Amino acid sequence: MLACSYGKGEAEAMTISQRPPALPEEEEKEKPGLTARDPAFEPSIMEGSFDDSVPNADNRLGDRRTGDPPKGIKKVFSVLGPGLITGASDDDPSGVGTYSTAGAATGYRYLWTAIITYPMQAAIQGMCARIGQATGKGLASTIKQYYPKGVLYPIVILLIFANTFNVGADLAAIAAGINLLVPIPIITLIPPIAIGLILLQVFAKYQMINRVFKWLCIALLAYVATAFVSHANLADVAKGTLIPKLPRTKDDITLMIAILGTTISPYLFFWQAGQEIEEQKAEGKTTVAERQGTTRQEIANRKLDVNLGMLASNLVMYFIILTTAATLHVNGKTDISSATDAASALQPLLGSYAKILFAIGIIGAGLLAIPVLTGSTGYTVAEAFGWRHGLDEKVTKAKGFYGIIIASTVAGMLFNYLGLDPIKALVYSATINGITSPPLLLLIVMLSNRRSVMGKYTNRSWSNVFGWSAFVLMTVATIAYFVTLFI
Repeated sequence: MLACSYGKGEAEAMTISQRPPALPEEEEKEKPGLTARDPAFEPSIMEGSFDDSVPNADNRLGDRRTGDPPKGIKKVFSVLGPGLITGASDDDPSGVGTYSTAGAATGYRYLWTAIITYPMQAAIQGMCARIGQATGKGLASTIKQYYPKGVLYPIVILLIFANTFNVGADLAAIAAGINLLVPIPIITLIPPIAIGLILLQVFAKYQMINRVFKWLCIALLAYVATAFVSHANLADVAKGTLIPKLPRTKDDITLMIAILGTTISPYLFFWQAGQEIEEQKAEGKTTVAERQGTTRQEIANRKLDVNLGMLASNLVMYFIILTTAATLHVNGKTDISSATDAASALQPLLGSYAKILFAIGIIGAGLLAIPVLTGSTGYTVAEAFGWRHGLDEKVTKAKGFYGIIIASTVAGMLFNYLGLDPIKALVYSATINGITSPPLLLLIVMLSNRRSVMGKYTNRSWSNVFGWSAFVLMTVATIAYFVTLFI
């Protein structure tokens, strides 16, 4: 930008050492919606040594400031990042348990939910990504800047409770998956799993974690293959897919909000925005001022990433419901009370190997999702109270952030000693997510429509249509759920 303040000859002659001293990071003025990285606003490259101005490399996420731009198919894959990971973590054990329960209990009745929630889910996650890109800050920090603390803090409390319960349910699901392979009591397995995950989250790179465990989640694609050999009634499948059927009973309403809650989950909102910041830090943009603003190409890349991630997530959702309906519900098995019951849906394709593949899938899904859950809690609390945070930070420099991650994991572990059924706990956690979503959806849609926040990258018409539809749907489902508690 300095080139704009001097004559051409002066700009070319000026070296880095002659630049005015930069303001300390804490004194930088944040300008939401700034589009400094648009091509039209890019500063001229000036002569001089930049050695002293290059930020330190990001040690935890990997420094992506060097190397030639990817081309061809590599360029396509290079676009995939936070959106794809978010989509994979959305099919966590809570999701698998809820979708399996829906298919077993109601057959093909709720297949349509996978279709109708996809554009809503993609629109909301896209808004969260753009908020992070445009402001250079996480979702909680942005809410804190534009709304009173009385709005932010209740949301933080709800999110902590929902995430912690979800962590507990996912820990139990991982233990149940291991129990299918090794006859060790589930309750005995939970503490070492929790300790192992804490060590991974605090001392390992999250990119390393997701590279390993996201491949384990591919085992869940067995539901897709099983659907084609399960002899499902195609007419019933078509009806369940294309003709929405509303809940009829109290249990149906509870199941509906669980399906919606595990699909459009609050923790994904904060994680998506937080990962945009991590991506920018990994590019060397270590301050808010450096991260503020975005370009149309960056917006388009993230939109593709998010859309593909959510599409993959909802395809798995669709086929889990279809497969359990075709293999369990039609044979009179309408109640899933254990991991063994859930695994039995894969037997038409895998026979005696069904338990093994289900165990691998559920373990991988849980190990991928729990760091996302605790990480989103860490981002939210740290941003709300102004603590230093980020997966790129060392433990000694972000003690509060990592302390929240540890506390969330330990609290989730302790939830399992309340005597809850592991599979039912998965559905309960999804229900809590559904109840927590409406106020957050409202704030996200409002923020992403404010020019003071987004600059010229506010929502377009279809984003608003699907964003407001998600808010209305989740609000109606939540109200219906609370009404059923009193009748």
